[in-house]
Amino acid sequence: LRLLGWRVEGELPNLPKMVLIGASHTSNVDALYTFATLIGLGLRASTMIKDTAFRAPLGGLLRWLGAIPVDRKRAGGVIGQSIAAFQSNSRLVLLLAPEGTRHATAEFKAGFHRVAKGAEVPIVPAAIDYPRRRIIFGEPLTATDDLAADTEILLAFYARHAHPRHPD
Repeated sequence: LRLLGWRVEGELPNLPKMVLIGASHTSNVDALYTFATLIGLGLRASTMIKDTAFRAPLGGLLRWLGAIPVDRKRAGGVIGQSIAAFQSNSRLVLLLAPEGTRHATAEFKAGFHRVAKGAEVPIVPAAIDYPRRRIIFGEPLTATDDLAADTEILLAFYARHAHPRHPD
């Protein structure tokens, strides 16, 4: 990252479990910077990927990278399976895109909040600022019963710090 002129700002908390969210997610290149940052910080993170992607030949590689297979048709859905992953692991950093897509959206989906609240783990926001070549970590947020208020806090962080690769 340093060779490319990028820097990390803010502190990633030293916590055994958290939901790490990144926005605005507008490009697959975001994943490269994300993984480079996490490797540079010595942090192993996981993300949920549909179980059908784990068929040969990618299954072993995806597991090695920390991906967790999720069956979107199973009772309890992605939220329940994510909470179960937190309950069955002593350490888990779950990477999620709160927009749920790489396309422009007007609002965050509620899944990341429901997972954090259900698993009783903090939400840590991270932003990519392409023009200034920065990865910024925000303060951990404990999910409350007020989704709108929690989302407003997170959106204020992203309004200050996130400058996506494809703003449109």
